[in-house]
Amino acid sequence: MRHVTFAGYRVRIPHHPVIRMVLGVVLVILGFFGFLPILGFWMIPLGLVILSVDIPAIRRLRRKAAVRLGVWLKARYPRLARSLGFTMSEGQAS
Repeated sequence: MRHVTFAGYRVRIPHHPVIRMVLGVVLVILGFFGFLPILGFWMIPLGLVILSVDIPAIRRLRRKAAVRLGVWLKARYPRLARSLGFTMSEGQAS
C-alpha cells in the first residue's frame, strides 16, 4: 500500500488509482453529511488528501497548506514543529 504524509501523519492509501479516486470522492461526499451521528466533517480533508495523489490541483493545495502550517508552527511552537517534521531551513539559527 502507498501512503501520503501530511503534518507528520502518514495515511495509508490503496495502490490502484481508480480505487484511490473512488475512496477520495466517497469520503468527500460523505463528509458533507458530517452533521449525522456516524459520519463526520473529518472525512472531507482526508478525502482531499487521498485525491491529492492523483489530481495535481489538489496536490498543489495540499503542499501549500503544509508549507503554511509549517511556517505557522515554527513561529509559534518550534518544538511541536520539529516533532512533526517541519525542520528549520538552512538560513535560520536553531
